[in-house]
Amino acid sequence: MAVVSRSAVCALALGLVLTSTSAFSLSNSGTKSVGSPSRSAFNVIGRASANTNEQSSSRSWSALRMSAEVEYDFDVAVIGCGVGGHGAALHSRAQNLKTAVFAGNDVGGTCVNRGCVPSKALLAASGRVREMQDSAHLGEFGIELEGTVKFDRAKIAAHAKNLANRVKGNLEASLVGLGVDVVEGRGALTGNPHEVKDEVTGKVYTARDIILAPGSIPFVPPGITVDEKTVYTSDGALELGSVPEWVAIVGSGYIGLEFSDVYTALGSEVTFIEALPNIMPTFDKEIAKLAERMLIRDRAIDFRTGVFASEVIPGILGEKPVTIKMIDAETKEHVETLEVDACMVATGRVPNTANMGLEDAGIETQRGFVAVDEKMKVLSKHGDEGEVIPNVYCIGDANGKMMLAHAASAQGISAIENICGRAHVVNHDAVPAACFTHPEIAMVGPTEEQAIVLAEKEGWTLGKSQGNFRANSKALAELEGNGIAKVLYNKDNGKVVAVHIIGIHAADLIQECANAVSAGTTVKELSMMVHTHPTLCEVLDEAFKGAVGMSGH
Repeated sequence: MAVVSRSAVCALALGLVLTSTSAFSLSNSGTKSVGSPSRSAFNVIGRASANTNEQSSSRSWSALRMSAEVEYDFDVAVIGCGVGGHGAALHSRAQNLKTAVFAGNDVGGTCVNRGCVPSKALLAASGRVREMQDSAHLGEFGIELEGTVKFDRAKIAAHAKNLANRVKGNLEASLVGLGVDVVEGRGALTGNPHEVKDEVTGKVYTARDIILAPGSIPFVPPGITVDEKTVYTSDGALELGSVPEWVAIVGSGYIGLEFSDVYTALGSEVTFIEALPNIMPTFDKEIAKLAERMLIRDRAIDFRTGVFASEVIPGILGEKPVTIKMIDAETKEHVETLEVDACMVATGRVPNTANMGLEDAGIETQRGFVAVDEKMKVLSKHGDEGEVIPNVYCIGDANGKMMLAHAASAQGISAIENICGRAHVVNHDAVPAACFTHPEIAMVGPTEEQAIVLAEKEGWTLGKSQGNFRANSKALAELEGNGIAKVLYNKDNGKVVAVHIIGIHAADLIQECANAVSAGTTVKELSMMVHTHPTLCEVLDEAFKGAVGMSGH
């Protein structure tokens, strides 16, 4: 009997035309099902080959069909349906693999329901309020508003909720439309290879390959009591149940910064509590310094650095304050106690990997993170002793490589490519990130401090060039001349290593830079590319030209 490789399965499946996938039914197990698309596809192939005189080909596809039909319920089972799991499922179906997603009643995951998407709605609405309240800025445009700018908190919150529901519905529709079987329960490994258990019904399904995509949950440090009313994580903050007069934010990373933007625009005073010596410690230092001036100093924001919130006690909204006790990060001695109206805990996230059968499958986690190799294959443990767990992959926040929704999606697509036998590795150095404050911050690649260390270690010379928004016609037309774009590059070969931007629409501008890093484009090549005039992207053009001794103005 001829042997058909997995890569051949996926490659040949690309040419199949499935029978209709528009008729769906709900099985007794609560699974949205479609008429076995991958089996139907294999049967089509079997019939087609039977009608030819190529007997060997017929025997090969017959063997393939038997393998697909008899051994497993699905070719691929994805546990988790956030942006990563959704991306993996869609790419799996694009390869005509029979696919199931164990959604855990959470299609869209954190990003869509409790993160990226609704937070952008709050930022958009509060940003309009900030802009309309800035009479000096409007006056420069020749615009004058009479009266007080008013907003409806409940309607702003509803805008965020409605957006999340709309995007979630779109994701659900795309899954169903492409023939993904959606299991509503949360999936867990059973300890037996190729098995996934629906925790709601108890039913066990089999799959040739399993992708873990459980996402993450907010991390709450010891000593902090969360009631999601007066002391809350980002989950509670997105509900916008109130606009506190004074809110403390524990942590000054992406999440904390974005919410400080929302709160101050709506009239709150904000105090950051940061354990590390500097505010915004994970950002490039030069960018962080500019962000402090642009996003903090001129707003109703102050901060404490080098301190832990050792104890946070919830209050009663409008009646009793939240009590925050702070200790020195080094000496652990008490330094201050604050009484505020509310406290948001923005201290990062941890993998949502508890109680999903990892230990039974021989998978050891480290602080909840699952070890994977560069192809997203799960390893039995972290470190050099970890061995590949056959046919199990892990993507997204749970593997800790890069806790961003679009990184999770890229990893999901990569996992499917590797399942199909097409070796693929995600270049995480080329994955961009953004903080959607006003103005925005965006970056791709290492910080300047990290790049200096990397250059010294690898033996190349680091170059640096800068473009300025104050010299950009479009930014000046918008009266948004604050900000820079900093390009870091390898002087020896000219390739772009990293780009950091703070300024209007930085999150949109960074993609050109991420593409350059991914493609290995040199600053010389970029300097000769034509950028539309007048547009914000000319800030980058200035930096690229400056790197090779050209002038952009």
